[in-house]
Amino acid sequence: MTTGYLWHTLYGWNDTGSGSLAPADPVAGLQPVSYHFAHADNKRRMHELVQVIGLGDKVRHIPARPATRDEILRVHTAEHHDRIVEESALPKGGDAGDGISPFGKGGYEIAALAAGGAIAMVDAVCNGTVDNGFALVNPCGHHAVRETGMGFCVFNNIAVAAKHAREVLGVDRIAIVDWDVHHGNGTQAIFWEDPNVLTISLHQDRFFPTDQGFTTERGGGAGINTNLNVPLPPGTGDGGYLLAVDSVVLPALRAYQPDLILVACGFDPSILDPLSHTMVSAEGFGAMTQRLVDIAAELCSGKLVMVQEGGYSIHYVAVCGATSIAVLAGEQPMADPFLPLVENMYGRREVEDHQARICKIASELVPDIPGR
Repeated sequence: MTTGYLWHTLYGWNDTGSGSLAPADPVAGLQPVSYHFAHADNKRRMHELVQVIGLGDKVRHIPARPATRDEILRVHTAEHHDRIVEESALPKGGDAGDGISPFGKGGYEIAALAAGGAIAMVDAVCNGTVDNGFALVNPCGHHAVRETGMGFCVFNNIAVAAKHAREVLGVDRIAIVDWDVHHGNGTQAIFWEDPNVLTISLHQDRFFPTDQGFTTERGGGAGINTNLNVPLPPGTGDGGYLLAVDSVVLPALRAYQPDLILVACGFDPSILDPLSHTMVSAEGFGAMTQRLVDIAAELCSGKLVMVQEGGYSIHYVAVCGATSIAVLAGEQPMADPFLPLVENMYGRREVEDHQARICKIASELVPDIPGR
């Protein structure tokens, strides 16, 4: 088995400025800080760890390339695309659209490279260059809707790649599994009426965005019953996430029978993430990855592409990512150096009744998913 891996140095140059969720403002009492939550070092450190532990020698490196304007416009409006281009040329750059998602001068070129990186990995998997792949792109994308970016996302990378797979490569049915801790609202909206793309989001309930991501959101028009949400309660750890994968995600994929599986892969559900309240360990991410590797082998000749989304623990993102990449490549994951800290934290392994309840509600929607 050959696993593709994609990183570009410019992903580590994405400039999110100083501040946390808003720019520094002494009037409001907001002090400047060195690192924005979405600082590029989170992902750069993952890439460096992959190299240091020798995993980079076990994968095939796929070169990134920028998405073209036409490729981005398969998903986004011309107004959104062109505004990003214009603000990217300003001396201090601009914002993706919600006021908390800054990018520096030249940010358009990096965002286009992120969307194009997702396309490049889909190409490599679909044309047989590699069996599966991990695109470590930056900035992330799953919150971006057609008309704007938000939530640290400029363009919806995974949606741009899925549209490319459908319209250029002729892939008939695609499933997108999103395990980022925040709801994949942008991807859901983009494919809301598309019966050829199944979207599944596992996320912390009512976290971001706070007013969507519920089990009642099922898709619309021709895409009815091709959107599935699993809003997990705070405190859900490895056990609850694996229950959601086993009881909802895998049955949904079997019902839909995709030709390609894409994963919006965020490591912000981690037990050490500062922006979430879920409790997933590196071991948990590895177990979820293995389940998706196995189901891809069963359903679509192993065609699986993981596209990096969020993850804000400067310490733990790299370990979680390296673990998933190793599993994807069929290699032994590194020992988790943080395991002595996290192994006995309450909630990491146990499944609580309220966690099982939401998995049951979501699993009861699976029979409505349209098959071939």
